[in-house]
Amino acid sequence: MDLNNKITEEEINKAKKIINDILIYYNSKVVGQQQLGVSILAAMITNGHILLESVPGLAKTTAAKVMTEAVQGIFSRIQCTPDLIPSDIIGTQTYNAQTNTFENKLGPVYGNFVLLDEVNRSSAKTQSAMLEAMQEHSVTIGGTLYPMPQVFVVIATQNPIEQEGTYVLSEAQMDRFLLKVELDYPGKEAELEILNRIEAGVFNSSKAVATIEDIVFLQNLGKRVYMDPAIKKYIVDIVSATRNAEQYIGKELAGYITLGASTRAAIAFMDAAKAMALINGRNYVTPDDVKAMRHSVLRHRVMLNFAAVADGVQEETIIDAIFGAVVTP
Repeated sequence: MDLNNKITEEEINKAKKIINDILIYYNSKVVGQQQLGVSILAAMITNGHILLESVPGLAKTTAAKVMTEAVQGIFSRIQCTPDLIPSDIIGTQTYNAQTNTFENKLGPVYGNFVLLDEVNRSSAKTQSAMLEAMQEHSVTIGGTLYPMPQVFVVIATQNPIEQEGTYVLSEAQMDRFLLKVELDYPGKEAELEILNRIEAGVFNSSKAVATIEDIVFLQNLGKRVYMDPAIKKYIVDIVSATRNAEQYIGKELAGYITLGASTRAAIAFMDAAKAMALINGRNYVTPDDVKAMRHSVLRHRVMLNFAAVADGVQEETIIDAIFGAVVTP
C-alpha cells in the first residue's frame, strides 16, 4: 500500500458525514427500501450504473429523485417506449434558419442522474444508444464528442411481469450495469408509514444535504480505499467459480448455468466493495464488503437456462452456493 496515498482520519470523517447525511435524507423520504439507498449511493461513489427491477409503484423513480435532490444534481427522466429513437436520448442536429447552420442539441441523457424508465420497452437499437454514454461517458452528435458530467449515473428500471411490447436486454448491455437490484413489496407497517408521510406532506419539500463536489470527493476517495491482494484473489476465485461451477457446487446446480460472469464482474466487485467499505466508515475492504454486494453484482451476470426457470431455481441460490464453496480469506 502506498503510504503517501493512505486515506487520513480527517478524510474518513468527512466521508462519514457526507454519507450519513445523504442516507438520513434518503430514509426520511423513502420507506422500507434501505438497501436500495445504499446501492444507489454505491453506484454514485463508483460512477457506475444500476438496474432496478420490480413491479410498478415501489419507489424506484422516487428513490432516484430523492438522491438527486440530496446532492443538488441534474435529474433527467427518459420514458422508454417502443417508438423511442436514439436521437430522443442522446440528442440531434437541428437547423437554425437565422444563422443558416446546423446546431447540436444535447438530449436528456446529459445529466448527473438519468432515470431510464422501463428500459425494456425500447427497441434494441434505442437501448444501444445508451451504450456509448454508459461505457465511454460521452456521446457523439454530428461528429462532435460531448463528455458526460463528472458524476454520471444511469438508473434504469424494468418491470419483470410485463412481456407484451418489451425487448429483453442483451447480455452485453446487462453487463454494463454495475449493480442489479430487485425490489419487493413493502410490509404492512412500512406501507402504513408511506401513507402517513404522504399525508404529512413529506414529499412536497426538498433539501440538499450535500453537493456534486462532495460526490466527486467520495469518488476520488473510493479509488484510494485499500484492497488486500488476498481479497482481489477472492474476487477472482468467485468469478472463476461461476464459469467452472461444477467443480464448486456439483453437477446438479451447475447444470442450471448457461453463462458465467465476465471480467467486468470482477471489476464491479472491486469497485462496489471499495464503495461499501467507505459507506461502512473504513479505508480498507473486508471479505464482508464483497459478500454484501454478491447478489447485486452477479444476479444479472450469471445466466440460467430454462431448466432453472422450470424448477424454480433463482440466481441468488446459485450465487449463495458459490460463495459457500469458495474459501473466504
